[in-house]
Amino acid sequence: MDVVRWDSVPQLRHPLVITAFEGWNDAGDAASLALSFLGQAWKAERFATVDPEEFFDFTATRPQTRIVEGVTRTIDWPAVEILAATVPDVDRDVVLVRGTEPQLRWRTFTDAIVGVAKRVQAELALSLGALLADVPHTRPVRVTGTTDDQELSDRLGLVRSSYEGPTGIIGVLASAYEQVGVPSASFWAAVPHYVHQVPSPKAALALVERAAALLGARVNPLELRVAAEEYERQVSERVAEDDDAVAYVAQLEEADDEQATGGVVGGLPLNADADTLAAEVESFLRHHRGEQ
Repeated sequence: MDVVRWDSVPQLRHPLVITAFEGWNDAGDAASLALSFLGQAWKAERFATVDPEEFFDFTATRPQTRIVEGVTRTIDWPAVEILAATVPDVDRDVVLVRGTEPQLRWRTFTDAIVGVAKRVQAELALSLGALLADVPHTRPVRVTGTTDDQELSDRLGLVRSSYEGPTGIIGVLASAYEQVGVPSASFWAAVPHYVHQVPSPKAALALVERAAALLGARVNPLELRVAAEEYERQVSERVAEDDDAVAYVAQLEEADDEQATGGVVGGLPLNADADTLAAEVESFLRHHRGEQ
């Protein structure tokens, strides 16, 4: 049984798949917020969904009931949507995969997502994630880029992940892409652990800007910038109410400033502009297509 329900099969130009999941890989809701913003900015349209029956424990991720037009009751089930968009002024399209991290049958789930990528002939896959870290809310968001592809690592200044331990669906998906020869990378935004319960538009903004730079696309995330400024102001007000918190944030700021003087944050060069990054991606993909 095909767990992917296709509304249509889009014809896409050299597509790149961008994925984000709510849940374990989404500290401060940053990754899911970033993907939603990109979908709205690029007017993405859904072309497929993943059947939730196979992958969710509905006692953990419960469906929602609502009234439509004051009369009809309907059930909204946990959804994983697959959308496509044409990126303005860029000679490639994107496929966006968004939803809640599934609880069941991860290998079947990742096979389904990889199957979609292969069917639309995706040339590159990018996952967005966010993690809790010892970072201050007052400094630029640290974004770490990782990949298991050595050439992609060399071209984009990404790092080979040395992490060992429990993983989320993003880690499993990266392994599945590698097995079928689809190059993949992940961008991770660091969210201050002391405000983990607060959504972070600041971290979402950092992921949006980095993903757009990878494509060589122009975005105008004014809404996110305003929200990020308000987020920083509100967190600063809360911190100021506790002398211990003020001292702790000051220590984090000092450590972050020392690391930033090296010119690299999380493996991504601070001086790498969008045009340079996009050019390296295009060069890599041309070489990869030639090998295929």
